Amino acid sequence: MFQSIRQQWLSNVRGDLLSAIVVALALIPEAIAFSIIAGVDPKVGLYASFAIAVITAFAGGRPAMISAATGAMALLMITLVKEHGLQYLLAATVLTGVFQIVFGWLKLGELMRFVSRSVVTGFVNALAILIFMAQLPELTGAHGTVLVYGMTALGLAIIYLFPYINKTIPSPLVCIVVLTALALYFGLDLRTVADMGQLPDSLPIFLWPDVPLNFETLQIIFPYALALALVGLLESLMTATIVDDLTDTSSDKNRECVGQGIANIGSGLIGGMAGCAMIGQSVINVKSGGRTRLSTLLAGVILLIMVVFLDQWVGLIPMAALVAVMIMVSIGTFSWSSVTDLKKNPKSSSIVMIATVLVVVFTHNLAYGVFIGVLLSALFFANKVGKILYIGSSLSADGHERDYQVVGQVFFSSADQFVGAFDFKEAVEKVRIDLSKAHFWDITAISSLDKVVIKFRREGTEVELIGLNEASATLVDKFAVHNRPDAIEKLMGH
Repeated sequence: MFQSIRQQWLSNVRGDLLSAIVVALALIPEAIAFSIIAGVDPKVGLYASFAIAVITAFAGGRPAMISAATGAMALLMITLVKEHGLQYLLAATVLTGVFQIVFGWLKLGELMRFVSRSVVTGFVNALAILIFMAQLPELTGAHGTVLVYGMTALGLAIIYLFPYINKTIPSPLVCIVVLTALALYFGLDLRTVADMGQLPDSLPIFLWPDVPLNFETLQIIFPYALALALVGLLESLMTATIVDDLTDTSSDKNRECVGQGIANIGSGLIGGMAGCAMIGQSVINVKSGGRTRLSTLLAGVILLIMVVFLDQWVGLIPMAALVAVMIMVSIGTFSWSSVTDLKKNPKSSSIVMIATVLVVVFTHNLAYGVFIGVLLSALFFANKVGKILYIGSSLSADGHERDYQVVGQVFFSSADQFVGAFDFKEAVEKVRIDLSKAHFWDITAISSLDKVVIKFRREGTEVELIGLNEASATLVDKFAVHNRPDAIEKLMGH
């Protein structure tokens, strides 16, 4: 047990500490920005980021993944805050956590098995684009644009060149320190973290949502909480999969569902908004050397220390430095090989990936993009498997009997092809259908078998089915109607 604790917490202390500092600095402006999007005070997002990061460090299923307040969740809160206020948002955040714990207990994390690699790649690319687009207002809207561009370019140069000098200190941290020092020394007129909004000046306290505990309140917060729970888990599980790939390790998806739920309950009870895993900060953490749960815990603790006790110093950091870090994240997150492999990959995979990217980028809703991607993947898969069906036949020497051999999968996609392969007008006395190499998957397939048998019998041909495997035979026994007296009338509509 001690060995397991040491592996998950103390096996990479130096790397985790340095990466946590970078992540905490990157979390501050984003948490403030997401609070503004949701229409609440900046401290709501900052307290949420602290609580969620700290709690998921203990309860989450993916070490080194960073969870905090996110833009995807903030977008879902706008209407609730505008129509009912902050207290209802806090209540919805607590209910969100309850839903996520239930989903974890129901083992819904296993549903990630149905998300194809093309959908994950599209999700990653879309997030990379959104992260980059989120930096554009700082580059194009800030005063002193040339200076901002210059400082951002310098920051990127430090990020990419410094590893050649020293590989132990995270280059994003060096970028933030150097650019802040230059801005202070030369008195550069740059937009800073302090310009984003007022940082909190006190520690968070326990705060039960001040809402009536009745059915009317539940009616108000239920749809928002359910949407927040689903989007939060979707983004968290996708991010966990990406961190799995980056670190070549595995994670417990169901535990992550429960962990996210506990974290959101904790966030709501200290005055924070709902949140989930952040791919940008998770990538920063991993690329800066973070590997264990300690990095996630320290990111949350350092964030709180910075905004409460070191707010004057943190407020001096130029946004250009953080923009450079996030551009690095965007570049590193985007799967460039997915572009070069567009001609090599099957067309269906490329279409799924591109569709996922487009839907996420244009709707700014990760759930919509992943839903479309999974739906297209399922349709392409069904179409592909449906074509893997062969039906051959041979006529007996006396011309009175015909044997059909069915090979492949029969389900809703291939049912029409199955029916169309038989010659019902052929003048034979008996038809023998060998199904030993076939599998019937659903009631549509069983219905198609009914049609074949009944059509042959209507023409006066005897039909014999042989070789049904046990699973297919079970479905036939339960749902088939071709051996019932009124089968012809029912199936043919007479």
